[in-house]
Amino acid sequence: MRRRTVVTAALVSGAGMLAGCAGPEIVNYANERPELDLRRYFNGVVDGYGVFTDRGGKVVRRFTVVMNCSWQGESGVLDEDFTYSDGERQKRIWRLRHLGDGRYVGTADDVKGEARGQTQGNAFRWNYTLMLPLDKSVIEVQFDDWMYLMDDRVMLNRAEMSKLGFRLGEVTLAFVRRSGR
Repeated sequence: MRRRTVVTAALVSGAGMLAGCAGPEIVNYANERPELDLRRYFNGVVDGYGVFTDRGGKVVRRFTVVMNCSWQGESGVLDEDFTYSDGERQKRIWRLRHLGDGRYVGTADDVKGEARGQTQGNAFRWNYTLMLPLDKSVIEVQFDDWMYLMDDRVMLNRAEMSKLGFRLGEVTLAFVRRSGR
């Protein structure tokens, strides 16, 4: 009987510690301001400046992105042109749909299935699987992508990249809306 009590106490304690390690949820940002409306922020031209860091925090790639963004009602297009520090160029076109209540879905040619996300307060969290070219093959990597609106022009983006539950690295990005809109 004593052994069962000790084992049960250990399991409860372990579960409590794991719950304490859980990451933030989008609802944690509901009262943060300024309030993020993706349709308003991603409308016009947005410039981005980013880095990819490996598991150890070493910057392994730098890039810039120019995004031409537009919305028609609840449907939006984010046309992204990436330029990497090694000279490589890449294009991704997101097609987004606002579902109401701050919820969005999106697709892109190199995204498997649909990306799903939600805004609350100044934050947007979205999850998707990216088909990432690697050498002569393509691997599927999961993105847990968080964006935080700082003011009407600047938004910070932090995305954790993983495969099979193992953290591969992180993308950190600053978006700046161009003036004149």
